[in-house]
Amino acid sequence: MPIVELLLPKMGESIMEATVLRWLKKPGEKIALEESLLEVATDKIDTEVPSVYQGILHQIIAKVGEVVQIGAPIALIDTSSEGSIASSPAIAKPEPATIPVAPTTTAQILPSNGNGKHTDEKISLGDRFYSPLVLNIAKEEKISFSELNHILGTGKDGRVTKNDILNFVQVKKEAPANVAIAEKPIVKEPITPSPRIEVREQETILSSPKVETPVSSPAISYSGAADIIEMDRMRKMIADRMLESKRISAHVTSFVEADVTNIVFWRNKMKTEYKERENTALTLTPIFIESLAKALKDFPMVNTSVEGNKIIVKKDINIGMAVALSDGNLIVPVIRNVDQMNLIGITKKVNDLAKRARSNDLKPDEVSGGTYSMSNMGSFGNLMGTPIIVQPQVAIMAFGAVIKKPAVIETPQGDHIGIRHMMFLSHTYDHRIIDGALGGMFVRKVADYLEGFDTNRKS
Repeated sequence: MPIVELLLPKMGESIMEATVLRWLKKPGEKIALEESLLEVATDKIDTEVPSVYQGILHQIIAKVGEVVQIGAPIALIDTSSEGSIASSPAIAKPEPATIPVAPTTTAQILPSNGNGKHTDEKISLGDRFYSPLVLNIAKEEKISFSELNHILGTGKDGRVTKNDILNFVQVKKEAPANVAIAEKPIVKEPITPSPRIEVREQETILSSPKVETPVSSPAISYSGAADIIEMDRMRKMIADRMLESKRISAHVTSFVEADVTNIVFWRNKMKTEYKERENTALTLTPIFIESLAKALKDFPMVNTSVEGNKIIVKKDINIGMAVALSDGNLIVPVIRNVDQMNLIGITKKVNDLAKRARSNDLKPDEVSGGTYSMSNMGSFGNLMGTPIIVQPQVAIMAFGAVIKKPAVIETPQGDHIGIRHMMFLSHTYDHRIIDGALGGMFVRKVADYLEGFDTNRKS
């Protein structure tokens, strides 16, 4: 009987493990190819894992709440055409989906093992499950089981999201000192014990009980009024990655100003037709991404990464776009094989990824595999910026705000002054790989594609 192991698939370049949230199938049930088999949670997103085999679920290896390494076996699948419960006497019986939980007391803080990772039995409380991100925040903020269990979840199936637990932490910090936290026991003021007599080697000594003096960090002085805000985990992670990128890459930025008047007029003319015909909004971002893809085909050395002393030239053009989230953080979903898509396809993909990014509904492979990145800083009214490279890529471009300004217009009849829509492009690149000439020519090429935009096109 052909029994095969189903392995936990790769879920992104920086994701090394995932926590099993729940199984969607039980042992003995049939599984279709690419059918969702279980739900897992990573530090970035929650997602479903499809089966790469067709057959019958023979045995569940990774239990609910277990932290599993990428590439580790999570289940056994019977791929024989006759596979069934009857023909598989060794099939394990379905096990309960919950895990024994230690008693919930206010003093009990979410612990971790020696590696700083939560042990399996701390992943669920009864029927509630928590992602590794939520558990890590709970551990750092010393949130007890009892407190965690009382947080109202706004996520899928009532699950506690990052924002839910951060809001709870903020409310808890702002609560007056004389307000007791739920279920916190009332402790009476300690009574100073009377002196006691110790008998030590035939010698009677009158002594007072020792009082341990707590060691505290020196107070930090702030001049004037100030609010102190603790970084959330996402902000700490972003900070670490930005510092790491600056340490790895020699950042240099080149600037070009482009005349995008034709694009603005074309977009204003076509946006209503796009909405009616394609049922999607037409913005400037897809046009920027299309121009980037064309320039990357012209300059393949910009579409690279570095591994040690080797330069890896990527054949695929996968462009990541920075999306600002409601909590102020950023995420970079990736549009794959942009050079093989027309403007309608890019527009629909941009709008879909941006929408699902803001609702925390992206899949792991949609935030990994980028070969070049872009940021539309103009959406915030910024004229230009110097973005930080997304590792292991070697370059990133920022598009500034489109501003009306007087400019010299060259015509066969002579030059004259006119009002044009102008925009700055900022190209930040790794000077270890990309010299100033290449970095400057690339951003100029993107500007040329924008300025040469065909206003007669329909898509």
